[in-house]
Amino acid sequence: MTLEDLRILVAACEAGSLSALARDLKRTQSAVSQHIARLEVELGVKLFDRHARGVSPTAAGRVLKDFALEGLDAIEVGLQRIRALQHGESATLSITTGGTTVRHFMMQTIVKFRKKHPGVNLRFLPAGSTRRCFEILRLAQADLGFITIGEPARGIRVRTVAQQQLFLLAATDDALASKRRLRVADLAGIRYLGLSGGTTHQSAIEHAAQERGLDLKAEIVFDDFDTAKVFVELGLGHAIVPAVHAHNFAKTGTVKAIPIVDLPAVSIGWAFRHWQHLSPAARDFAALMDQELARMAKTVAGFSLAA
Repeated sequence: MTLEDLRILVAACEAGSLSALARDLKRTQSAVSQHIARLEVELGVKLFDRHARGVSPTAAGRVLKDFALEGLDAIEVGLQRIRALQHGESATLSITTGGTTVRHFMMQTIVKFRKKHPGVNLRFLPAGSTRRCFEILRLAQADLGFITIGEPARGIRVRTVAQQQLFLLAATDDALASKRRLRVADLAGIRYLGLSGGTTHQSAIEHAAQERGLDLKAEIVFDDFDTAKVFVELGLGHAIVPAVHAHNFAKTGTVKAIPIVDLPAVSIGWAFRHWQHLSPAARDFAALMDQELARMAKTVAGFSLAA
């Protein structure tokens, strides 16, 4: 069994056709088939079912593909690290996260990190959803992701670091702005402004509201919470935002943030492929960020560290 055998197996599972894969790799189909055949002989199990439309992995093939994917990924990370050491390349730490996360969560962490690691280049890849962060991590385009925790993804691990209560964002002259706290039932009839579909945050809000008998459908859609604040200031409606954003928005004096006490808190944290394979710089950035979150937990209402 060779690394190339495993790479061909993973690619064949995704392509669904050995002939198409051979064309993509600019090899003969028989050469590609030999890799699969070698694995099947060595393991003593059938890895693919052959049919007129191509191939599909058997149960054993799917198991091997999942674990091969993780192993190959870890090896690639290691090879990249070795090449960087060998050729003296400047280190780069890539982080994928939401478009406004840097502004609301990471500014102090970035300043401290740059002082501590002046030779490390920081690169941020904005992503509009947790799912997109996972895709970027799976493609090895980023080392870390800072995400809203939702459904798990194969090959991606997460570490929850904090929870955020949800707040209604309202214009200062809005009827709900004078309330000290709200329940989901109080939101009936609001002009709801929501994040674009497919985000973990939006799905969690809609699901929780439905469980409490309220169908929240966005009349206006926005791409990030900073845009939501502008829409609320313009009197276009109400938005539901997490604690840190609510805290920062309310400080401007142009909007009010009221806690919604019966909506479950949303969890945030780190996403990564293999924590043990992260560079020391990546782990240090996460540690500095965790320290900043601990400070926030003391000053931001509705924000708490994970147990």
